[in-house]
Amino acid sequence: MNSRITKSVLVLSLVGLSTSLFAQDVTPDTTKRFDKKNFRTWSIGLNGGMLTHYTPFNNRSNGDFSTPQESWGYGGYIKKQILPGFGIQADFLAGKVKGLRANVDGNTQQNTSFETRIDWSAAVSGNFTIANMSLNHKRTVLSPYLTAGAGYMSSSANTNAVGSAATPAGSTGYGEHWFIPVGAGFKVGLSKGVNLDLGYTVNFMKTNNFDGVQSAANDKFTYAHAGVEIALGKRGTSQLQNFSAIAAVREESAAESAELRRALSTSEQNRLRDQEQYAKDMGDEDGDGVANKFDKCPGTPPNTVVDGSGCPLKTPKQIIKEKVIVTAEDRKVVDEAIRNLEFDLGKSTIRATSYNTLNRVAALLVEKNFSLKLAGHTDNTGSMAINLRLSKDRAEAIKTYLVSQGANASRIEATGYGPNQPIASNKTAAGRQKNRRVEFSLF
Repeated sequence: MNSRITKSVLVLSLVGLSTSLFAQDVTPDTTKRFDKKNFRTWSIGLNGGMLTHYTPFNNRSNGDFSTPQESWGYGGYIKKQILPGFGIQADFLAGKVKGLRANVDGNTQQNTSFETRIDWSAAVSGNFTIANMSLNHKRTVLSPYLTAGAGYMSSSANTNAVGSAATPAGSTGYGEHWFIPVGAGFKVGLSKGVNLDLGYTVNFMKTNNFDGVQSAANDKFTYAHAGVEIALGKRGTSQLQNFSAIAAVREESAAESAELRRALSTSEQNRLRDQEQYAKDMGDEDGDGVANKFDKCPGTPPNTVVDGSGCPLKTPKQIIKEKVIVTAEDRKVVDEAIRNLEFDLGKSTIRATSYNTLNRVAALLVEKNFSLKLAGHTDNTGSMAINLRLSKDRAEAIKTYLVSQGANASRIEATGYGPNQPIASNKTAAGRQKNRRVEFSLF
């Protein structure tokens, strides 16, 4: 009953280890430097080799049988690589273990032999890869490894012995036993997905009757094998067990250092270029006080007064005004025209008697280019509106006449003030007469 339970537990553990055998990571491998890398972590192996009861740990008499006899065995495994240097594998083994010349009471029995048939054998082992500490190569070609684990097998021993009860002839029948496999070997990487596997395993049995002879010590046997390991997963990705993280870090650091040097070199070149351009932009080649970058009128002559954009200031053309000198004779001409100036009653019509003196004023304006201001005034008789209009009309009438005689209209100003600027009292007829006037002002 206990044997069945133990066997069931072992089978379930092996099934659990291999449930995700073909569930490989299909995420595309990336060539970006610090992105997550994908590896093949699952693999299967097939091997064949020699089984013998001889081991390096046998005593001087070589165990229960002194003469080993090699025989063929075969096996396989499924492995999950957890870390670059560590994986877990499930091993399977079958074959026969043979030996000659039994050792009985210190004596060698001739014509005796044993043959143990391994019906099935399953073990779970840790695989320690010790070569992926390479400093220079990310993918190692030669990968030594060590293995150690625990297993369970079913085997049957047949003995052919003579003359001793300790070595009875016959078969022990099939029995199931625990064993501890300890091994070493190396793998040669043929490609990213295929390795040549050469190994040697010593199996320490937890029974002293593996070879059909009961003795004081538990039995042992070895398996020297050669085989092929095939990695499962996305084609083109490397196996994790062949990957040296140290070499990868060194390579990535070297690449990053080279890239930083290139970036620094480029940055220095850009800095020098920008510095040169800044000196060029902020220089002042024409010396006008405006930097070249903002100078919209480069090349201005020295000592030129410029504006904020570096262009010469446009100074207004100097206007030279001649000083106007009004002589007493000129004023006499104007005063005479004022005294002789007459209008029709209540109108702005100039009477003909005034033309002669107005003509002299017009000639004066043309000759000396004088300016003339005409200011019309009335007394307070009538409404304000009528008086303002009448004073304005009379001043305009005089302007019109002078212009008709050749005077410059732009130099004559005509304004009407009505009764607002009297020079005498409007209470008397004489005063009102004085207030009804047109003033001439030369300038």
